[in-house]
Amino acid sequence: MPITPLHLGLGTTCKGIGNHRFSLLIFSGVQVLMDIEPLLGMILGWNTLHLYTHNLIGAFLIALIAIPIGKVMSEFVLRRLLKQKNWQITWRVATLSALTGSFSHILLDGLMHADMYPFYPFSQTQFLLNLIPYSFIFYGCFIGFIFGGILFLLHEK
Repeated sequence: MPITPLHLGLGTTCKGIGNHRFSLLIFSGVQVLMDIEPLLGMILGWNTLHLYTHNLIGAFLIALIAIPIGKVMSEFVLRRLLKQKNWQITWRVATLSALTGSFSHILLDGLMHADMYPFYPFSQTQFLLNLIPYSFIFYGCFIGFIFGGILFLLHEK
């Protein structure tokens, strides 16, 4: 399912641990960018949904696109909409958040989807598929979301 909130469990945990050293907004934006290909594939009836963006090269390129766009958009949201006037996301935070988002997306989807080839176009091996049961992934991400949310709230006090 494209644009699943499942990936946000890891992002929320990273935000809870890293606090101001991690941008959940950029991480979340990367999740949406990563899933444009599967969404289009579902709409257009493609046989393979996770090919060009769901490999290490595609993930790296999406992160490179997301870094400047995510930095500008996230700062706009934080300053204008959330009224955080002095908030600034450093390039280091933007880069870390985007790369974490794209590569963790590859890892999680590689564990679940049969049409995932992390080393495409060099190899079409699926060494991650079914390595961990789906229920572990689902509940792990859910628990990560709760854990990260609690840590984030503790940092904000």
